[in-house]
Amino acid sequence: MTTQSEYLLEERLLKQLEGFEYERIAVDNEPAMLANLKRQLEKHNGGVSFTAEEFERILSHLNTGTVVERAKILRDKFVLKRDGGETLYVSFLNCDEWCMNEFQVTHQVSAEGKRKNRYDVTILINGLPLVQIELKRRGAELKLAFHQINRYQHESYDAGHGLFQYVQIFVISNGVNTKYFSNNKHQAFQQTFYWTDAENKRISDLSEFAGTFLKPCHVAKMITHYVVITEIGVLKVLRPYQFYAVEGLVDRVKNSDEDAYVWHTTGSGKTLTSFKASQIIQRLPKVSKVLFVVDRKDLDYQTAREFNGFSKGSVDSTANTRHLVEQLNDDSCKLIVTTIQKLNNAVLKERYLGKIGHLKDTKVVFIFDECHRSQFGETHQNIRKFFTKAQMFGFTGTPIFADNANVTAGLTRTTADLFGKCLHKYVIVDAIRDENVLRFSVEYVGKYQKKEGANALDIEVEDIDRKELLESPQRIGKIVDYVLAHHAQKTKRPDFTAMFCVGSVEVLCKYYEAFKEKQKDVANPLRVATIFSYAANEENPLANGLLPEESPDVPTGAKIDENSRDKLDAYIADYNAAFGTQYSTNDAQSFYGYYQDIAKRVREGKIDILLVVNMFLTGFDSPRLNTLYVDKNLRFHGLIQAFSRTNRILNDRKSQGNVVCFRNLKKATDEAIALFSNKDAKETVLLEPYEDYVAKFNKASIELLTIAPTIGSVDDLPDEDAQFAFVTKFRELMRLKNVLTTFAEFKDADLTLEPQKFEDYKSKYLDLHDAVKKSKDLEKTSILEDVDFELSLIHRDEINVAYILNLLVLLKKLSPEEATKRKKEILEVLAGDVKLRSKRELIQAFIEENLPKLKPEEDVIGAFEGFWDGKQKEAFGKLCQEENIDPDGLQKILGTYAFANRLPREQEIVGTLTYKPKILERKSILQRVAEKIRAFIDTFIEGMGGV
Repeated sequence: MTTQSEYLLEERLLKQLEGFEYERIAVDNEPAMLANLKRQLEKHNGGVSFTAEEFERILSHLNTGTVVERAKILRDKFVLKRDGGETLYVSFLNCDEWCMNEFQVTHQVSAEGKRKNRYDVTILINGLPLVQIELKRRGAELKLAFHQINRYQHESYDAGHGLFQYVQIFVISNGVNTKYFSNNKHQAFQQTFYWTDAENKRISDLSEFAGTFLKPCHVAKMITHYVVITEIGVLKVLRPYQFYAVEGLVDRVKNSDEDAYVWHTTGSGKTLTSFKASQIIQRLPKVSKVLFVVDRKDLDYQTAREFNGFSKGSVDSTANTRHLVEQLNDDSCKLIVTTIQKLNNAVLKERYLGKIGHLKDTKVVFIFDECHRSQFGETHQNIRKFFTKAQMFGFTGTPIFADNANVTAGLTRTTADLFGKCLHKYVIVDAIRDENVLRFSVEYVGKYQKKEGANALDIEVEDIDRKELLESPQRIGKIVDYVLAHHAQKTKRPDFTAMFCVGSVEVLCKYYEAFKEKQKDVANPLRVATIFSYAANEENPLANGLLPEESPDVPTGAKIDENSRDKLDAYIADYNAAFGTQYSTNDAQSFYGYYQDIAKRVREGKIDILLVVNMFLTGFDSPRLNTLYVDKNLRFHGLIQAFSRTNRILNDRKSQGNVVCFRNLKKATDEAIALFSNKDAKETVLLEPYEDYVAKFNKASIELLTIAPTIGSVDDLPDEDAQFAFVTKFRELMRLKNVLTTFAEFKDADLTLEPQKFEDYKSKYLDLHDAVKKSKDLEKTSILEDVDFELSLIHRDEINVAYILNLLVLLKKLSPEEATKRKKEILEVLAGDVKLRSKRELIQAFIEENLPKLKPEEDVIGAFEGFWDGKQKEAFGKLCQEENIDPDGLQKILGTYAFANRLPREQEIVGTLTYKPKILERKSILQRVAEKIRAFIDTFIEGMGGV
């Protein structure tokens, strides 16, 4: 039985969309699209007729700016000065009555930019292409459709009048699996989403997906209400659980005065959901104000900028209650972002009460972000007491139940007690299933280990009451040694970073100084930074798993622990020396700047380990953080919140969040997972034991050897089906090894496929990738084009030509026997790294022909640079001669790539040729030249690492 073709899939979808009353039109190029756009805009704007000159002015207005700027143009009106002198406000999209737009569908639209491309199915709203659907045959990998759209974004969406830059939502499908995502050319496949029903049941079949998501009113609502234009210059589309939560909140405000809360697991984008709810609710006529309430410590530089993207100037960096009161008095200011502290001041202090008294009996909607933290105290009652008609909504990833409730004024209060009904639930199991967050790999290190191995460290883990043992220099020293030994393995350094949480400031100082002492003579030490509150603080024994609030704001009049402050100033001085900054604890602004700077550098991967007590363990998002070391007791909410710092989605190399516990938290972990998902969730949330992954790897190795018993047999695979089987099986091995190597107990000896054979098979795997990439027969479709090779699992950023050169320098200093062994290792690195394969022959020639001739005192790097420069000039001249390219033109193209990281467009290539290609030969010539230019860039520009 053959698989369903792309054509059949496309035709069935088109007929289904026709059944939803889309007008099917035959528009397959830009002139036809422009003519249709004119007719649709005339119809959408009340039957008006535009003259040719007027329509040109509209097109000129539309053909402006980036994707984000065009998204704003789409939602705005254009003031058209008509030929007769009158003014007309031209609407491109009806956002208020989203069903009242003109819906059409077409297919196989061609556009020619850098290359000529054809797009499968396009949904036009009022003549503009706002939804693009890319289909792959059943059986093909969905990721291939994503890569194809990414290629279109770089090659042809900006061609002509750039109408396809107006696409808001992309849909990709192979019939069986269907996902959607927003128009953002720099996002990864991990930012694509399945649609679901309100109970989080996935709708993945294309026909079922179209039956819900692509119905005209729904897709228009998604575009007009649920695509967010962020201040950082990207479009974001809400995921289904975010959509259902916002719809539920809006309905609650329209039809009820009751409170409610939303339970969406940590890492699922609660802040975006609650913000979108705020934005829609503030437009409802019965609502006087919407206050979006956060904890100030969460307002780091990035979040503050996003908040201000919705309500400019609503977030300030000082505790300015006066500003809040001004906003409450401003009738034009319906959406206010404030902090719990400022809000509490406003409703308590006499000097403010008279200024906001008029709001006391009006409908004010409060939306609390992370309501488990800020709402269990007197503040909740203070707000309720003043705003008598307040409607309160809370968002939380870890609700407070009876099992983990804290005690306030002698009362046990749960989330339901304060907010009432849970409107929508999306728990950690749902998020892991949907690949919106990662699973956790939890390792317990200490004496209780029953087996020998790296984690059977001789340290106390359970004598919790014996403070002197847990905080002894010997124990801390052993843990630091363990971290230094395994950190690169855990974080795949420098790809990811880590956080280390401990029980007190006193212990943190011991750890910081131990890291510093043990690394003082290390050539490339781990960058360890720390931040903690220096205000005296005592843990609440009734908190029952809630992490104590630790803010960068030191309250006025707070008792200061001078010893802690002096220590922190010394650590900040180390930070200043490392990064060229000038922070201190001398004033609140400088310390808050330090807090923001640390957050920024952790996100950028510039800090290897961030040492904390409680700060950053809740509400801090950094996708590059993949490991948490734990030497403190955690329970319930606090445990899930802390663990969840590690499990943000990033890329293929980040396969899980690593948690390394130096306390016995196994029971607490099992209890927390059961509480915040269900009792059977542990297997979904946590990775299997190390032994299970070893067994999976060894089983897959046997299956690989059945396909290709020897390295050489890969070359003799009889057909593409056999090659496909080899590629998919070896990719499975790479994925498993990517997980295995993060376990501290990992040993090559546990695997039946020895390391050398794995590397050799990897070279053959890359050979097949190169063959697909370089295939010239465009008429023939290879099944290998339907598989994603996931090269990110192979390439490491730090392996580049500069890295290889450092190895060559060392090579000259070794004995002949050691040098031969090291040379073999270098050649294996060249063969096994994606970015270096294009340079392999040249570097190998230097090693074998030039390196032996150098005298011991001669400069290896200088010799290589001279060799490389000569080869580059030789290749440059050969390319110009073979393809009749003007050298200055080629140099300009290479300069553009170096500056803008953009490959040349077809017209730019034509401009470099010293002749005009014949029409029938033009396509093949330009493709050949483009491939040669790309090969030159891959060899001589990419992956040089500063050489």
